[in-house]
Amino acid sequence: MGNVDYMYPSANVESSRRVAIPPPQPFITTLKNSLKETFFPDDPLRQFKNQPASRKLVLGIQYVFPIFEWAPRYTLDFLKSDLISGITIASLAIPQGISYAKLANLPPILGLYSSFIPPLVYAMMGSSRDLAVGTVAVASLLTASMLGAEVNATENPTLYLHLAFTATFFAGVFQALLGLLRLGFIVDFLSHATIVGFMAGAATVVCLQQLKGILGLEHFTKGTDIVSVMRSVFSQTHEWRWESGVLGCCFLFFLLITRYFSQKKPKFFWISAMAPLTSVILGSVLVYLTHAEKHGVQVIGELKKGLNPTSFGDLVFVSPYLSTAFKTGVITGIIALAEGIAVGRSFSMFKNYHIDGNKEMIAFGMMNIAGSCTSCYLTTGPFSRSAVNYNAGCKTAVSNIVMAIAVMFTLLFLTPLFHYTPLVVLSAIIIAAMLGLIKYEEAIHLWKVDKFDFVVCMSAYIGVVFGSVEIGLVLAVALSIMRVLLFVARPKTFMLGNVPDSLAYRSMEQYTNASNIPGILILEIDAPIYFANSNYLRERIARWIDEEEDRVKAAGESSLQYVILNMAAVGNIDTSGIGMLDEVKKIIDRRGLKLVLANPGSEVMKKMHKSELIEKIGREWIHLTVGEAVGACNFMLHTTKSDLLKEKSGTWDKV
Repeated sequence: MGNVDYMYPSANVESSRRVAIPPPQPFITTLKNSLKETFFPDDPLRQFKNQPASRKLVLGIQYVFPIFEWAPRYTLDFLKSDLISGITIASLAIPQGISYAKLANLPPILGLYSSFIPPLVYAMMGSSRDLAVGTVAVASLLTASMLGAEVNATENPTLYLHLAFTATFFAGVFQALLGLLRLGFIVDFLSHATIVGFMAGAATVVCLQQLKGILGLEHFTKGTDIVSVMRSVFSQTHEWRWESGVLGCCFLFFLLITRYFSQKKPKFFWISAMAPLTSVILGSVLVYLTHAEKHGVQVIGELKKGLNPTSFGDLVFVSPYLSTAFKTGVITGIIALAEGIAVGRSFSMFKNYHIDGNKEMIAFGMMNIAGSCTSCYLTTGPFSRSAVNYNAGCKTAVSNIVMAIAVMFTLLFLTPLFHYTPLVVLSAIIIAAMLGLIKYEEAIHLWKVDKFDFVVCMSAYIGVVFGSVEIGLVLAVALSIMRVLLFVARPKTFMLGNVPDSLAYRSMEQYTNASNIPGILILEIDAPIYFANSNYLRERIARWIDEEEDRVKAAGESSLQYVILNMAAVGNIDTSGIGMLDEVKKIIDRRGLKLVLANPGSEVMKKMHKSELIEKIGREWIHLTVGEAVGACNFMLHTTKSDLLKEKSGTWDKV
């Protein structure tokens, strides 16, 4: 059958190769190690070891403010690159900032405010060299949707504005706490499939809502689902403005053409980066010369000149709106973190440097706390702006400082020039940016690789488009968590067989040429054993035994004698798991079989030793490898056969 003859080791070799029980450790040491592995897997304090107090102080300042770590090495060549990058992303940040503020139902000037203070804070505290800070469409849409459900931005603009500042404050506090408490793994519950579907759904909703600006409609639905939007659009056909529609389509075509050209010719990245600002300038000039605002083309109007006013006194910490601001802040904060950290890590891999996720959370949190006190709303690291920053050749976070200075100059001197900027141009800018978030290739890839991930992705998309942003997010996260629970509660178990001409034992489902070992059933448990899966594993192991006995009986092979459990993948076990193993042993004993364990880990051995399960199973039936366990079982099978033959031979001799 392709098996290699196994030489059972001598008693001396066996005793030297027994599975070791780890030495006992004090509870405090065990707890300390567990907490360290949970919250400090990257060991951030390693650099402080064996350092004098003065050096520790310097390292501490550099850890909190990375700018002090790389600033002494900054060169003139870096400044040239960062200057070009900063000016380039400023040309994108100004029109996008105004557009996204309108999307959030906030005054357009807030988009510029939010591109001034937060980038300066991030430049001092952030660890990414390529991330360009600013407002994003999805967070803006969430803000409008969640706050708009409680307060009408048109009827009560002051309260709505103050709630936006308060939500930003809570988002910043939440983000900073996640980083300080090393709880960044919470963001990991937003899986890649969830983010792809959610972003695509949000982008679709944002594009549909821009039909208001494209068609020049004054009254529009507050709902974000596709049914409400379509009903609102087609119930007002008599109010469609052809002038606005033609202007919007022309600028959208221009933006898409420039982006397509830049994608085909990456060295001309600046063409697509400058296209939004060019559209704003051309649109403003066109409206000014033709007086289009008198013919149905809506314009921004007056923008307040000057730097960010303080807004700390505007934060709302009283009922009944406190819960709304808190909920909005937490949800938008998580989405902003997931996007910002994912973008930062993507570009850090391209340049082969490391960013600390927890430090990024603290940086995002502090810039949003500072922003909430200086008339800004939620900011993060948008992909489009960061991609332009990367392609422009940025070297450090100084590009964010350059962008902030450019925005400051705009706030001080250039805001009157945006008076005649048509809203339809802002709608075209948003649509062009959002189309890049609808990644259908990713959805096709998910379908090919993992059907469940595809279901999660489409659930998020359908939930956002046909329900609401909150429904889509909750649905996708719930499905992702359900999958995690299924992985825990229903772990994989599979039968192992011997790979021909080797001592390797692998899954017979994966290796179809692997062969059974007569009289032995080898099973592998592919997960830790906890209370959530112990009952399932007991029933599944019993079923495996039933199926193997039926197969053996049908094939006329040697009866089953031994059940080997390969414990290599069982990294941990709790008391319910120990109880399950004890019950499995009793079930196997009642069937006249023998339980054998192979390669249990240190945690498993430690807990089996403390619960005295090792004595019940028998130390001689716990082996270092599956191969050794099979050899021991084969040895016992052959020994038993030899003894039976000798007994029969002796009986015939007497006769």
